[in-house]
Amino acid sequence: MRRCEVDQLDSARTWWVPAVVSPQRDWAGAPGCRRGARYMVHRDTLRVSRDEFEPFDCEFSCLRWIMLNKVHLSRTLPGAQVRAVPLDRWLLGLE
Repeated sequence: MRRCEVDQLDSARTWWVPAVVSPQRDWAGAPGCRRGARYMVHRDTLRVSRDEFEPFDCEFSCLRWIMLNKVHLSRTLPGAQVRAVPLDRWLLGLE
């Protein structure tokens, strides 16, 4: 996995990431987490991560990736809704 360096991204554009909120405590997608914990989904592993992610350059690309991987995401992240969110708002806790 590759860690994205947020400070190296072009701040003049909006970057998008697939994100998820844990639906329950000790959720299967992130064992040991608390209910409501927020994560991004790593493109390669389809698993949650707090700091290893690769942003998409537009919302459409992110949504397309989510739809193409919907079956695998539902297995890896049961009971949670994966959605496309703006990276800056997600990191600030506004989304």
